[in-house]
Amino acid sequence: MKKEFFNYTFIIIGCALMAFGVVGFLSPNSIAMGGTGGLAIILNSQFKISIGVLFGLINIPLLLVSIKYLGKYFALKSTIAILLSGVFIDVLSEFIKLEPMSKEPLLATLYGGIAVGAGIGFIFKGGGSAGGGTIIARIVTSKTSLKTGTVILFLDSIVVISAGIVFNSIELALWSMISIFTTTKMIDMILTGRPNERIVHISSCNNLDRIGVLIKQQIGVNGTLVKGNNLSLTEKKDLIFVTVPINRINALKQLIHTEDTTAKMIVMDASEMLGDKFVK
Repeated sequence: MKKEFFNYTFIIIGCALMAFGVVGFLSPNSIAMGGTGGLAIILNSQFKISIGVLFGLINIPLLLVSIKYLGKYFALKSTIAILLSGVFIDVLSEFIKLEPMSKEPLLATLYGGIAVGAGIGFIFKGGGSAGGGTIIARIVTSKTSLKTGTVILFLDSIVVISAGIVFNSIELALWSMISIFTTTKMIDMILTGRPNERIVHISSCNNLDRIGVLIKQQIGVNGTLVKGNNLSLTEKKDLIFVTVPINRINALKQLIHTEDTTAKMIVMDASEMLGDKFVK
C-alpha cells in the first residue's frame, strides 16, 4: 500500500512537471517535444483546440488498443497519467494563464526539455507511461522484429519533420530535436540516478594478487580478480574488476602506476548501481 502511494505520488509530480515544461517553455515558442505530446503542440497551432484535450484525444485510443500488450495495471496507471497531464496542461494554460518563462529559444528548449524529461521520468518511476511513442513502440515491436528504440526514433523524427513543415521553420525543427535529446537525457537521469562510482578494469601480464590486496587496503573497495590468458593464448593475464568512487580514482591510478607500470586501466561510467556497493 505504501509503495503504491509513492508510485501515484511520483505520477502526480511527473504530470505537473511535464505540464509546466509544455506550457511554460515549449508550446509558447512553438517547440515540439517527442511523441504524441509534440503532435498535440503542432495540432494546437492549427486547430486551436487546447493541448490538454488533444493530448488525451490522441493517447486514450492508443491505450485502449494496447491494453493486451501493456497489461491492465500498467494501462490504468498510464490512463491516469495521460488524463492528469492533460488537465494540468489546460489548467496552467487556460485558467491560470501561465506566462512563458522565456522567449529565448535556447533557454525554452533546454529548460522545457528538462522539465518534460523530469516529468516523464517520474511517471515511469511510478509505473505508468506518458503515452505516445512508448505505447506505439510496444505494439509495433510485438508484431515485428524492430527494436523499441528504433520505433521511438522514427516517431520522434516524424514529429520533428512535422514541426518544421507546420511552423514553416527549419530552426524550430532543430530546436525540437534538441528538446527531445534533453528530455531523453533527463529521463535517464531520473530513472537511473547519477551514481558517483566508476567501473574500473585493470589488466596486466604480471600477477595482480598484491595490487588486489592494496586496492582493498588503501582504496577501501572490494572487487573481483580473474586469472586467464590473452586472446592468442600465448601468455597469462590477470584482470581486476572493481567499482570505485570517483573521488578515489586518482589514488587508484597512482597505486597502479607505482606497483605495475605495464598494467592497463580502463575507467567507465556506472550509469546504474543495483545491489550492495563494493565500497566497504
